Amino acid sequence: MSFKFANIDGRASVVEGGAYFDLERISKGSIDHDPMVAIGQLDEIHRVSGNLAGHDSDGALADAKLNAPVPSPRNSFGVGLNYKDHAEESKMDLPKVPVVFTKYPSCITGPFDEVCLRGEMNDYEAELVAVIGRTARDVSVDEAWSHVAGLTIGQDISDRALQLAARPAHFGLGKSRDTYGPIGPILVSPDALDDPNDLPITCDINGERRQDAKTSSLIFDVPFLVSYLSEVMTLEAGDLIFTGTPAGVGMPDKRFLKPGDVIRTSIDGIGVMENICR
Repeated sequence: MSFKFANIDGRASVVEGGAYFDLERISKGSIDHDPMVAIGQLDEIHRVSGNLAGHDSDGALADAKLNAPVPSPRNSFGVGLNYKDHAEESKMDLPKVPVVFTKYPSCITGPFDEVCLRGEMNDYEAELVAVIGRTARDVSVDEAWSHVAGLTIGQDISDRALQLAARPAHFGLGKSRDTYGPIGPILVSPDALDDPNDLPITCDINGERRQDAKTSSLIFDVPFLVSYLSEVMTLEAGDLIFTGTPAGVGMPDKRFLKPGDVIRTSIDGIGVMENICR
């Protein structure tokens, strides 16, 4: 059974309609309350999600404190230049293999948390984020989706000054300041989406549409990235893959984030994040 997974104030939960259900409670203890443990219990989550009608909810989602669905991943990967139009606006050649960097896990924060800006050249990057749910090593492209727990929304906030301070660029450092990795609001299993390879993604800054694309435009899609990375290292439940951003980022026109800016990021079928810059 498909599911929508949420971190409700530090507890693993599933969402149906406007309500949420505590997974430890409805599973009678077979699923851990810790989201980082629960995300690796995919079979159990699928099982209990098929029987939510037999349980009372734990509350309304609108009243809940939503934290990052995967709050402390072991690994967090970023993929650069993964949309043709973004590579063009960046005046970079299209990559022949994925451009992979580390977005350090300490930057991960919640879907409605503040982004604490440092410096004067901070940029927004709306991204689809894939979350690993099963140990993956040398996984084929055809098998890749079965190793994905779900998809969520991410912002790859980037300090361009720090990123470009060295040659080669400091991708990892420039994209990993504290609070520079909001994700959420929920994690949606691939089978809950009509087509997990083709999701509309947008980013608005203060109500102005800056990014508007579909994830079907990814140069290297989710199954390819899972397979590619699993050939290099073993992927474990909770590992994140920020899959890249489409055109419309602030860097080309120097439209950098300022204190008070509101970043609204959406992906159809997953929801909306809203982060205020401070």
